Amino acid sequence: MDPRVARAREVLSAEAKAIEQLVARVGDTFLRVVDAVLECRGHVIVTGMGKAGKIAEKLSATLASTGTPSIFLHPAEAVHGDLGRCLKGDVVLVLSHSGETDEIVRLLPAVKQIGARLVAITGSPRSTLAREADLVIDLGRIEEACPLGLAPTASTTVMLALGDALAMVVLESRGFTKDDFALFHPAGALGRKLLRVSERMRTGDALPLVRTGTKARDALAPMGAKGRAGAALVVDAQQRLLGIFTDGDLRRLLTQQGPAFLDGPIDAVMTKSPKTVGPEVLAAEASRILRELAVDQLPVVDESSRAIGLLDVQDLLGVPLG
Repeated sequence: MDPRVARAREVLSAEAKAIEQLVARVGDTFLRVVDAVLECRGHVIVTGMGKAGKIAEKLSATLASTGTPSIFLHPAEAVHGDLGRCLKGDVVLVLSHSGETDEIVRLLPAVKQIGARLVAITGSPRSTLAREADLVIDLGRIEEACPLGLAPTASTTVMLALGDALAMVVLESRGFTKDDFALFHPAGALGRKLLRVSERMRTGDALPLVRTGTKARDALAPMGAKGRAGAALVVDAQQRLLGIFTDGDLRRLLTQQGPAFLDGPIDAVMTKSPKTVGPEVLAAEASRILRELAVDQLPVVDESSRAIGLLDVQDLLGVPLG
């Protein structure tokens, strides 16, 4: 085996072992930290220096994106004015393996004077940080995967994993839902994947409705004039959906029968009982249905089968396939 491969495997094994050892340490103190985050009426401020600071940034971002207002505070900038971001009622999570980093230690008296609750995540339960903290999550003794024993490796991996565990338990405790997630992620693939049909469907003046009994030729105007939907939804007096007529139907009938059918009722040439979706269906699922049926339009109906929207394949551009 190439010694470089062997070394890489050793690093991965060392970091996996460090996380495995942490599992048994998660208990009552962890739950108290969860409660502190849930009870926080301000922001959860996460801080750390160096590599631990990078993990702190990630933890803060994860908390913020899953329903917990959070900001990252750089400890060096904090003592030069950024402590003004910290208020009484905030919870300050401090990540430091040694618990003795100068920038961290200098920060502690001011945080306590402000009145914020101080939570330490450290591998040194007898450190200055641990002594000053209200709550301490002890990471235990961690052997770094660095051959020099210097570069933060296993210690930051453990902090990352513990931060994810904290954020996910808080998420579940809040009852955070997919809809909440979509609200915080309107852009990007994640947000688009969670879009609902109601956010993309055509409504109001862009919804081409025609009443049952309408001549086929009179149904063409709404199809072209209202958002160029390429379809008309045929409804009764209560707006219940009876059928759909598309520009594809129009071309096919003109080729097969000529224009004579245009003087007959739309009911005679419409597709009866078409496939429909509700407004709360994921847009990605609607995209999958359109693809499977090989059609371009999908009527949207409410619980009473009333036509309330129309989804065109063009409305789903950029939505990931369901």
